[in-house]
Amino acid sequence: MRYVTNLPYATKEEDHVSIPMSDGVRLSARIWRPTSSDQEPVPAVLEYIPYRKRDLTAVRDSLHHPYIAGHGYACVRVDLRGTGESEGVLKDEYLEREQADAEEVLAWLADQPWCDGSTGMMGLSWGAFAALQVAARRPPSLRAIVIASFTDDRHADDMHYMGGAMLSDNLAEAGTMFAYATCPPDPAVVGDRWRAMWHERLENTSPWALEWLRHQRRDDYWRHASVSENYQDVRCPVLASSGWADGYSNAVTRLLGNLDVPRKGLIGPWSHKFPHLGEPGPAIGYLQEVVRWWDYWLKGADNGVMDGPMLRTWMQDSVPPSTSYEERPGRWVAEPTWPSPHIRPVTHPLIRHRIGSPGEAAPDGDGAAMTVRSPLSVGQFAGKWASYNAPPDLPYDQREEDGGSLVFETEPLTERLEILGSPTVELDLSADAPVAMVAARLSDVGPDGAATRVTYGLLNLTRRDDTEHPEPLEPGQRYRATVQLNGVAQAFPPGHRIRLSLSTSYWPLAWPPPGPALLSVHEHSSTLTLPVRPTDEPDETPAHPFAEPEGTPPLTVTRLEPPEARWEVKRDLVGYRAELEIVKDQGLIRLDEIGLDVGRRAYERYTSVADDFTSATGETTWTMRFSRDDWDVRVVTHTRVRCDARDFFVDATLDGYEGDRRVFSRTWNETVPRDLL
Repeated sequence: MRYVTNLPYATKEEDHVSIPMSDGVRLSARIWRPTSSDQEPVPAVLEYIPYRKRDLTAVRDSLHHPYIAGHGYACVRVDLRGTGESEGVLKDEYLEREQADAEEVLAWLADQPWCDGSTGMMGLSWGAFAALQVAARRPPSLRAIVIASFTDDRHADDMHYMGGAMLSDNLAEAGTMFAYATCPPDPAVVGDRWRAMWHERLENTSPWALEWLRHQRRDDYWRHASVSENYQDVRCPVLASSGWADGYSNAVTRLLGNLDVPRKGLIGPWSHKFPHLGEPGPAIGYLQEVVRWWDYWLKGADNGVMDGPMLRTWMQDSVPPSTSYEERPGRWVAEPTWPSPHIRPVTHPLIRHRIGSPGEAAPDGDGAAMTVRSPLSVGQFAGKWASYNAPPDLPYDQREEDGGSLVFETEPLTERLEILGSPTVELDLSADAPVAMVAARLSDVGPDGAATRVTYGLLNLTRRDDTEHPEPLEPGQRYRATVQLNGVAQAFPPGHRIRLSLSTSYWPLAWPPPGPALLSVHEHSSTLTLPVRPTDEPDETPAHPFAEPEGTPPLTVTRLEPPEARWEVKRDLVGYRAELEIVKDQGLIRLDEIGLDVGRRAYERYTSVADDFTSATGETTWTMRFSRDDWDVRVVTHTRVRCDARDFFVDATLDGYEGDRRVFSRTWNETVPRDLL
C-alpha cells in the first residue's frame, strides 16, 4: 500500500465527540474533517460499528478515514451503544434500537455547522450491514452508501445458518461479540465513570449464542433487518463489494439483480477484508473508488463513476490446494448488467459417478440409486465459513474429504471452461432418517489428482422446501431438493476435471444432524447446473482497471508481545477423538499516541468422537486486555455448545478482572431444544 500525506484538504481530528440520543444515552464518535469545513461545510460519511474506535480499530481507521476526509468529507466513526466509550449495553446484533440510534446520528451530523446536510454510510461487515439496513429506513439526509462483505438475508446467507444448516461460525462469532460487548470504556475518556459503565455491561450481557440458537428456522427475528424482505425499501445508490474467499460472496450479485437504484458491484479474490487491504491479492485502490463514489453522489461531480459495467469481478485461474494464498492468479472481467446476458446455465446429468454431458440420454430404467453415509470426519479440511486469511483458513486438498463422499467427475476438459455465478445441484434423493443434510462441493482436480475446492453449498433436508416451516423426512420417500452453491468466478484449464462431491456431514464447518443418515441419490434425474461464461466473450474492462492501493499512514504501535496463529487438525486413534484447534492471538501492542496496551486472544476448539454425531462439541474462549500505568483490566469469556439427539446445551462463563483480582463472574448452563437440526 502506498501511504499518502499530500491530500487536497488539510484536516483536523476530534478523538471523542459525544452525540446525544433521544433516550439520554450518549454515543462516542471520532471525527476527521477538513479544517476549512468550519467555513465551507462538507458532506459527512458515517461508519457505525461495535469494534472500539479508540483502540481495536484505531490502526485500521487511520488508513482510510483521514484519507477520505482529506478529499473533502467529514468522516465519522461511531461506536454502537454499549461499546467503546459509548454509553449503554449492546445485547444483540441489528436491533431496532441500534438502527434508530443510527438515524439519530445521521440527523445530528446533517445538523452540524460543518456539514452541508448530505450524509453517506460506509463499512465492512457489521458496518456494511448497518449501512444497508439503515438505507432501507430512508433517513432524509442519506444520499448513498458504500458496503463491503455483507448480506441482505440474515438467515439464509449469514454466519448463522446456510441452507438451514447451522454453521460453527454461529458459535465463533457469538463468542467474538460476547467478548467485545463486555469490555470497559477507557477511563482517559470517560473518567471515573468507567467502572460503573463496565459493570453495567457485565451485568446485563448474556451469551450471544443463546439467542441465535433459539431461532433455528427463518422467523421474525431473522426477517427483521433483512433487506431481502423488500428490496424496494432501499432508495439510495449502492456501491457493493465482497471477495470470493469471503462467506459473504453472494449478496453483491443479489443486490445488483434486485435493487432498482443506481448500483455498482465489485468482487475480488479477497477474504473478509476491505478491497484496499485485500488478501489474497491483488488488493486494489479501493479508497480512490470510494472517493469517486462520494464525489458523484454527495457533491454532484461529473466524474463518470456510473459509466461502464455494473459488475467487475476477478476471474480466478486454477491453483493447487492451499490453506492460504498471497495472490490469486486471474484477470478482471466485467458484466454490463446482472443477471448478465453473457452467462448461460448448462445442465449436466449425474450418471454413475460421472458428470455427464449436457443432453446426454438417460440410461434405461428408473435410474440407479447411489448411496453415501459420510463419516463425521468429512469437513475437517473445509476451512472457515468466512476466511480472514489469518491464521490460514481456506480449504485444503479435498481428496481426503472425498473418501467419505459420493463423487461425480467430468472427463478431462479439452478446452478452458469459465463459470461466473452460483452453481446449483438438483437431487432426486431419499434418506433413511427424518433429519439429514447434504453438503455439495465443486472442486478443480488437476492432472496430479490434487483437488482444490472452488465452491460449496449446504442443505438441511428438512428445509428443502421452506426454511420457515421445516418438515421431517419420511425414510425411504423420494424428494427433490436443490442445493445452491456459493457464487464464484473460476476458470478450469484443459486437462483438469470438475468434481462434484456430496456428503451427509461437513463438521465442524456445519453442525451435524442428530445421527448419521444414508442418502440415496438417483442418477440422471439428479443434475449439476453450471453458470458458464463463454471464454470468447470480450472483456468489457481494461486489464488493470484499478489504481494501486493507497491510504494515509497508520497510527504507530509498539509490539510488546508476539502474535500467534494456529489451525491444527488432530486425531487420536486410540480414543477416536478428532479435534480442530484454532488460535488467533494478536499478541500485545501499545498504541503509542494514547499510551494504551491492548491484547486480544481468540481460541476455538471443535471435537467429536468416531461417528457419534451427538459427541460434536464446539467452544470458544476470548481474552481481552487493556492497560495503562496502574489501570489493568481483563475480560475472559468462554462459550461451549454440545448436544444430544434432542437438545443443545450451552455452558458459558464471563469473568472480569482488575489486575489479578476477579471483580465479576457469572456462569450460564442452558438447554435449547433442537428444531429438526
